[in-house]
Amino acid sequence: MTSANGGREFRLPGLILTGPGCLGQTGAATAELGVNHALVVTATPLRESGAVDEATAVLNAAGVATTIFDEINAEPTTDDVEAAVATYEAAGANGVVGLGGGSALDTAKAVAVRAVHPGPLSLYQGQDQIPPGRAPLVAIPTTAGTGSEVTRFTILTDRARDVKMLIGSATVIPDVAVADPNLTLTAPPPVTASAGIDALTHAIESYISRRAQPLSSSLALSAISMIGANLRQAWANGQDLAARRAMMDGALVAGMSFTNASVALVHGMARPLGAYFGVPHGLSNAVLLPHVMAYTAPEATGQYAEIARALGEEVAGLSTAAAAGRAIAAVQSLCSDVEVPGLTALGIGRDQLMPVVAAMANDALDSGSPANNPRVPEASEIVALYEQAL
Repeated sequence: MTSANGGREFRLPGLILTGPGCLGQTGAATAELGVNHALVVTATPLRESGAVDEATAVLNAAGVATTIFDEINAEPTTDDVEAAVATYEAAGANGVVGLGGGSALDTAKAVAVRAVHPGPLSLYQGQDQIPPGRAPLVAIPTTAGTGSEVTRFTILTDRARDVKMLIGSATVIPDVAVADPNLTLTAPPPVTASAGIDALTHAIESYISRRAQPLSSSLALSAISMIGANLRQAWANGQDLAARRAMMDGALVAGMSFTNASVALVHGMARPLGAYFGVPHGLSNAVLLPHVMAYTAPEATGQYAEIARALGEEVAGLSTAAAAGRAIAAVQSLCSDVEVPGLTALGIGRDQLMPVVAAMANDALDSGSPANNPRVPEASEIVALYEQAL
């Protein structure tokens, strides 16, 4: 991020654990934070997969007692957070472990804040509104997508106002991030696809963002390379540990990049799709990415040419504009190969979209993310992009 005087800051968790089996180090890392009783915030399906049992066993072996909270929605809400906080307090917990996809991790971040700060969470909406301090926080992703384990963001739906709320603060960056690709081996192909394109979106948007900086840009290109080279294989063969590891590392590195450079137009447009139609955030990004890239291209040809190279495209001898076109085509092909649907296939046809699309466009602009895009749109242009995604 860039401060008002032009200086830069770059923030990450104090400890990042990666690689197959690194979950086994989580107990000791959690105990080192002074936690002796952790609330494990997760989702019910992960109990069935065995991931919750595995994580709690590791924590318990290190002397950390656990209480499980798994009553969260696919798109988490402030009600979910408050219910989790009540469980945290009743258990006498003194730390939070998030285990799951972005929904679980975002909920865990908010619980860690609410454990020491008063509600409602709407007090902290926007950027840098949270006072210092929170409960110790460990984040363990089970999908290779959101990068939430290393970011300063949490996204929740405020039930009182029916608003999808972005909270951004260094306070919510976890103390420990645990990126074990073994936890992604059972993710089905549609989840792998939407999570993977979500991570690619993070990397591409952080690279082209008006708030990019040298550290974030080098990470973004690295993430683009890893994701572009491995998503198809991870989608086609979920048991391919090498591909899964590359995807987990790619999502992590993309998260490291965008939390310090911000995202752009795709994310601004994705949030209203979740708020109005309940489309999961990662899938919203995946649906929109190729269309927004094509729209942005005239103002980002040099950056897109570098993205094409990172994706492994042969661009030697091409003009910058032609190389940029290769990046767009490569992303379109990748989305097609992993069967990313359009809005119509998600049950959002023109009849459903048009009555609310103007409000969605205004909400997208109000989020602030489109202002980071190299080509900043008018509301009418955002409406046209939503229509293209049908």
